[in-house]
Amino acid sequence: MTKIIIAGGTGLIGGALARRLADDGHDVVVLSRSAGSSGDSRIRRAAWQPDGTSGAWAAEIDGAHAIVNFTGAGIADRRWTDARKRELRASRVLPTRSLVAAVRAATRRPAVFVQGSAVGYYGTGDGAREVDESFPAGRDFLGELCQAWEAEAQPAAALGCRLVTLRTGVVVSSRGGVVARLKVPFLLFAGGPIGSGRQYLSWIHEDDLVSMVLWAIATPAVEGVYNATSPNPVTNARFSAALGRALHRPSVLPVPPFFLRLVYGEMAQAMLIEGQRVVPRRAVDAGFVFRYPEIDPAVAAAVKANR
Repeated sequence: MTKIIIAGGTGLIGGALARRLADDGHDVVVLSRSAGSSGDSRIRRAAWQPDGTSGAWAAEIDGAHAIVNFTGAGIADRRWTDARKRELRASRVLPTRSLVAAVRAATRRPAVFVQGSAVGYYGTGDGAREVDESFPAGRDFLGELCQAWEAEAQPAAALGCRLVTLRTGVVVSSRGGVVARLKVPFLLFAGGPIGSGRQYLSWIHEDDLVSMVLWAIATPAVEGVYNATSPNPVTNARFSAALGRALHRPSVLPVPPFFLRLVYGEMAQAMLIEGQRVVPRRAVDAGFVFRYPEIDPAVAAAVKANR
């Protein structure tokens, strides 16, 4: 039985990953601000204070096989005020710094460190351009945020961990994420594309993202940066049509960009109005097989599981 540490294990992806690891018989420890029950007897919680330093919780790191770091406040949960931007940064940088400090102090260091990141690393702009892992970081807020987040994990490689960074796209899930956010307006016959609908959406089904983490942990040759996205990004209009079909609703009412800017400010421009066409070139070349490479089956599975 292999011990796996998950930071951010109470979120959408961290929770799904913890359950899959437990199903596979691993010893799963979720680092949480509270040590209460996880709701699953197979998954143990350990209390930590991710303030940039280690603490008593760091004893859990010693002897673990892998660390998975999916910490971070929800990027699209609230409008990006200056205070919110500082919170988004601190909620990623400080926990990662704490994990690296714990690795440094460990006698038996983990073999693998899987670091979360996002396709926001590449910034936005020419959303029709195909982007792979060789492209540089963007200069907008998301690009700078992801750079800072990834940089905090880099010392883990020098400490002997195989460092794998996953830049994740928009997650299609039955339990939350983009499908849950858009489901209600579609059910009320008010769903449709955003603006022109021509901007690209780089997405991944929850099951494929969890499988990619497991693949990264289990495959010694996997190291460095990988885009955790479907090999087939789609336009916003194409995604909206797929969701409409899955819900048996039309997708004809476009959402005006000016309304989104009014409600969400800078976040709307970066995450909704502009697009990214990111592809997982390194994962495909390394042989990773997607269960949901196409949008229609992915959205249909998410909607069906949520009923």
